Amino acid sequence: MMGYGMYDPTIILVLIGAILSMWASGRVQGTFQKYSRVRSMTGMTGAEAARKLLNYQGIYDVTVEPVKGQLTDHYDPRSKTVRLSEAVYHQTSVSAIGVAAHECGHAIQDNVGYAPLKLRGAFVPVASFGSKLSWPLILLGLVIGATPFVQIGIWMFVLAVLFQIITLPVEFNASGRAVHLLSEAGILRGQEVDQTKKVLNAAALTYVAAVAASVLQLLRLVLLFGGSRRND
Repeated sequence: MMGYGMYDPTIILVLIGAILSMWASGRVQGTFQKYSRVRSMTGMTGAEAARKLLNYQGIYDVTVEPVKGQLTDHYDPRSKTVRLSEAVYHQTSVSAIGVAAHECGHAIQDNVGYAPLKLRGAFVPVASFGSKLSWPLILLGLVIGATPFVQIGIWMFVLAVLFQIITLPVEFNASGRAVHLLSEAGILRGQEVDQTKKVLNAAALTYVAAVAASVLQLLRLVLLFGGSRRND
């Protein structure tokens, strides 16, 4: 149906993306666990470090609260809340403080009106719409043999990929702010700062891998669609 017979060589693109994602996920899990065993010299928990960083930046309207799950940490700009997983909120490790600081980095971005964060926020409904409709449209187009549906589905998938690309500078900037402020505020000292960098760099790899996997999937869709169109 796609012009490749029984064998689809483009599946290698999906496999590469899956391998990259699994490698990045394993890397962040391993790095986080490694430095979860390193207690910070100040003895602060992730929650305490988050509150100190926010106060240090003069931000008093953001709350810090625990959330269930592992590495489910995030900042919610709608409610101005930094939510930290239990492994971060209550722990005094370098990993916990680093992750907490990263989420505070997003709160600081929100406070100063960081443009890429605003762009990402504005793009959320568009990306969500594209992500939900892309595959149903592509599959429907393939089943009924309607090329326009496949084309529209691919463009919807492009919107989801663009959102992931926009997310990259937001995440890297939040980590950069986190590392700088942890040192400046005296929350982490000496080699602890470098250890935190390793944790946040590993976390950043998951976003890079996600973008790579999505781009490879998009390339596969384009290649498959081009093949079907040539065979019409």
